[in-house]
Amino acid sequence: MVTGLIGKKVGMTQIFASDGTVQPATVLKAGGEAPKAGDQVNVSIFADGERVDVIGTSRGKGFQGVVKRHHFKGGRMSHGSMFHRAPGSIGASSYPSRVVKGMRMGGHMGAAGVTTRNLKVLRVDPENNLLLVEGSVPGGPNAIVMIRKAVAAKTIKVAQVEPVKKKGKK
Repeated sequence: MVTGLIGKKVGMTQIFASDGTVQPATVLKAGGEAPKAGDQVNVSIFADGERVDVIGTSRGKGFQGVVKRHHFKGGRMSHGSMFHRAPGSIGASSYPSRVVKGMRMGGHMGAAGVTTRNLKVLRVDPENNLLLVEGSVPGGPNAIVMIRKAVAAKTIKVAQVEPVKKKGKK
């Protein structure tokens, strides 16, 4: 049984519900040939309201400093300070007399594998092999993504309205 497809991120849009609420949606074009000759695998393996995981490569940001990459605060901007976006102290002097492994520093950011889990399928268009999922998925337009059925699908919580009990004498 096929549980996933390789597709391409077309872009983002929004869907208006009947009550006027707006949902952000990502359009994914998926489909292709199955392992057996003659069988076609397309978006019809998914249904509206189903939960999926989307795996892709995030957008690359290049070399970034510690303020953008790790959300460091940075130094003051006034009173002659020359410590604005620097990381500050990165190691002890006497012991261990080195910078420990794993110290957060500036470096290459983005362009890494990202899995966005439990996205709700809003619409399935089997004629055009399009899948509309709620929210954003990793990568820019035309990025290659893998769409699979959710591994740990969350149950959808529905708010239940209870009648209000009036207080007072009976």
